[in-house]
Amino acid sequence: MEQKYIALSATKDKKSVSLRGKIQNIGSEKLDEIFEKNPYMQKIYPDNTRTALEVFRLYEASGEYFDISNPAHVTRDSIVIGQPESVVSGYFVGSACIGCKLCYSVCPQKCIDISVKPVVIDQNRCLHCGRCMEICPKQTIEKRG
Repeated sequence: MEQKYIALSATKDKKSVSLRGKIQNIGSEKLDEIFEKNPYMQKIYPDNTRTALEVFRLYEASGEYFDISNPAHVTRDSIVIGQPESVVSGYFVGSACIGCKLCYSVCPQKCIDISVKPVVIDQNRCLHCGRCMEICPKQTIEKRG
């Protein structure tokens, strides 16, 4: 709370969400509503013990959604809340690409479109493993973010 910043991750059923961003302490303003929507919390914080809790709101953040429920077709996407600074991350192919397809041969997700030159990496399926960058003979693949 003092830093007014949070890094938050959650995983369920082979899907995860990760967010990093700015928070604002709103005290106990929404506490009754939270307990109403999550009745199991009554057992965790019985009687008046919930007065120790503080509520915050996440108002500006960025992060990603990651779905590995189908290992052969992993899905990832960006999440933006508010207007945080835009950070482009992933592996990107430069114009010096010769179309040799070595990157595709080592890509575990086969998420590189080799029908065009320079080849294009599908950022929503990329695992960010970096194998493509390591094998590129022209060293034209770069990691950003």
